[in-house]
Amino acid sequence: MTAERLQAIIDQGESVNVEFKTSSIALNKDAFDSICGFLNRSGGHLLLGVQNDGAVSGVHEDKVQGIIDGLVANANNPQKLNPPYYVSPEVLDMNGKKVIVVYVPESSQVHATKGRIYDRNQDGDFDITNQQDQVSQLYLRKQNSYSENQVYPYVELSDFKESLFEKVRNLARNQQPKHPWLAMTNEELLRSVGLYKKDMKTGQSGYTLAAVLLFGKDETIQSVVPHYKTDALARIENKDRYDDRDDIRTNLFESYDRLMAFVAKHLSEKFHLINTQRINVRDNLFREVIANLLVHREYTNPFPAKFIIEANQVRAENWNKPHGSGNIDPANFSPYPKNPIIAKLFKEIGWVDELGSGVRNTYKYTELYTPGAKPTFTEGDVFEIIIPLSEKASEETSEKVSGKTSEKIITLLKEDNKRTAKELSKIIGVSDRAIEKQIAKLQQQGKLTRVGSDKAGHWKVMN
Repeated sequence: MTAERLQAIIDQGESVNVEFKTSSIALNKDAFDSICGFLNRSGGHLLLGVQNDGAVSGVHEDKVQGIIDGLVANANNPQKLNPPYYVSPEVLDMNGKKVIVVYVPESSQVHATKGRIYDRNQDGDFDITNQQDQVSQLYLRKQNSYSENQVYPYVELSDFKESLFEKVRNLARNQQPKHPWLAMTNEELLRSVGLYKKDMKTGQSGYTLAAVLLFGKDETIQSVVPHYKTDALARIENKDRYDDRDDIRTNLFESYDRLMAFVAKHLSEKFHLINTQRINVRDNLFREVIANLLVHREYTNPFPAKFIIEANQVRAENWNKPHGSGNIDPANFSPYPKNPIIAKLFKEIGWVDELGSGVRNTYKYTELYTPGAKPTFTEGDVFEIIIPLSEKASEETSEKVSGKTSEKIITLLKEDNKRTAKELSKIIGVSDRAIEKQIAKLQQQGKLTRVGSDKAGHWKVMN
């Protein structure tokens, strides 16, 4: 989040996706009503240190850390927020005043705070606990929006791979020595994560698609989603077919391990010193790419996920439920969870960080692994990540992305020649700056010209 992006959100005012709280010395008592409402509706930004009229009053500097600590602790406390949900507050300086930004994504589960269920509309947070019709509609909306919640009433505990539960407990123990999963039975663990639900359409209860993908035996997974696979290919010498291949049709934990092993087999290690700690840049970089490939995928679509290592780049692609279109700018985007329950479990075992960190981390590690190179993230029906393995490949990829953006600009301006850079940015899904850069290039190439003033004029597309 940048100060410019924050100001733009404040300028929009409070809405179904934005809530201001003064919180100058302590967190407002109703802050978790808003967090709960955002989780249950469509996500949003909770801004602490901003008054109702949008004036930035700021959080007292000596109170900032205490408020953040309280937010994180309560978000993970089922007595306060149930089921718990990890949030990652961020502090920004606005003209010398501290604003705490809490981005709350839409959740695939129904949440309650202190036993009350809240939903949002344009006027704020509403307690719908006693409105049974609205609560039922909320459950149905979550189930229809997130395919990971699909219930399979005939899947039994015996359909899961026993060894995976111990693997998950060991990984969780590494993150938190007294993790609550350590004292739970397998069934209790599955229920605590939200992998056992009631289907509000049929009234049947059972384990979910997410449970099957995470813990299912191979034959269980193939029975539930027969099209499911992840194709790992190395195309370095034989570009028409492949030099090596791993056809992966197993649970997500072992899929992750096999993809990381494929990376280790075909890509060289590179080490770097960060904060006095020597890290393997290759492993840290492709951990982010592979986790993204597995966590944010739409599993009900038969399109196979692909992880392809080529001579000059690595490409990952999977079917997606897009929340935009075009190239993702890490300085100007709002992350959306595609499979929040799967993501939450991956976070508990240390395989992903907070929502949105994957893009930032991938940029950081790509620049260390391939100096001068930048990754690209393209949002669409197919979500694509490209990691250049040479600076030249990065330039070629950037040029390809720029070319696609330019084509979209021309098409949109043919439809409406008065569109502004901000409007084009919103439609295409890239930053205002990227649009302005492409428009300048199109003008230099003689493909676009401005007629009249900046305010009252229009664009003319040259044939």
